[in-house]
Amino acid sequence: MSAKVFIDTNVLVYAYDIDAGSKKRRAEEVLISLRLQGLGALSMQVLQEFYSTVTRKLRPPIPKAEARAIVEDFTHWCVATTPGEIKLAFQIEDEARIGFWDAMIVAAAVRAGATRILSEDLNPGQTIAGITIENPFR
Repeated sequence: MSAKVFIDTNVLVYAYDIDAGSKKRRAEEVLISLRLQGLGALSMQVLQEFYSTVTRKLRPPIPKAEARAIVEDFTHWCVATTPGEIKLAFQIEDEARIGFWDAMIVAAAVRAGATRILSEDLNPGQTIAGITIENPFR
């Protein structure tokens, strides 16, 4: 079996943003592929950021009931984080010189056993804590 692939918030948001054009199509392809392979992973942080973004920042926003159903649909991909991941995030933040919330994404990906993080926000090609960052939209 292949290793897990961790999905950052922006990939999930693009999949549901009707104005995202080619990024929407690519995000949908990625999520469908990971679902079929059983390889997707994300964190509570990603689901929280997703919900907040799609119900408040998208135009038009996704209705709350629909956004909640999407979050529920992705909960089986969710890796539980613990105080250990916070401690790891502190270390990653210092060593990789990235922001704390990005470090939490990496720490959650480590917890999930992921080898890749798909993100538009982190530096593609960079390896942090043994995990390679990839921008699926390039």
